[in-house]
Amino acid sequence: MAFPELDTPRLKLIEITKQHAERYFEIMSLDSVTKYYGMESLQRIEQAEDIIKSFKDGFESKRSLRWGITLKDTGAFIGTAGLNNLQIGNKKAEIGFEIHPDYWSNGYTSEAAAAVIEFAFEELKLYRMGAVTFLENKSSIGLLEKAGFTKEGVLRGYIYQNGVSNDANIFSLLRPEWETLQEKNPSDGDKKARV
Repeated sequence: MAFPELDTPRLKLIEITKQHAERYFEIMSLDSVTKYYGMESLQRIEQAEDIIKSFKDGFESKRSLRWGITLKDTGAFIGTAGLNNLQIGNKKAEIGFEIHPDYWSNGYTSEAAAAVIEFAFEELKLYRMGAVTFLENKSSIGLLEKAGFTKEGVLRGYIYQNGVSNDANIFSLLRPEWETLQEKNPSDGDKKARV
């Protein structure tokens, strides 16, 4: 199967390849990006290359799917978004995303996440989309709530990062809930992702 690229009004979600390693490293070496990410900041470009290889392996084995987020007007690679813990047979996955701080507060992450969610429900026919956040990650929590996710509870000691086990929120969005949101917001039709 060819890697599915997604289009939104302002973004193109593309396959991440070795050519993106330097930019991906630049983003993931920032403590401001990894603060609530569940992994420590990258220290070496080789780490970025290894992660990009794991993205390819995850896609080929149908265990995950990660897109690079690029701006249509400049082609700039600004972050990634995708599906973790993908279980097509069980019709579920978890969404994850990050973006370079220079592009925060522009709605890019929400736009990319909406495209990923649509692909998961429409193309992969998943039923459940999960999400895990640090308790303190107000930006991601706000994005998920705006997208229609429901907080299910707190996972105690769930994320180990920087020598500490952190509690995490668990959120979910089910396909019938997402479909209802699409019906209520027909004006979002022009924001729909095109594969």
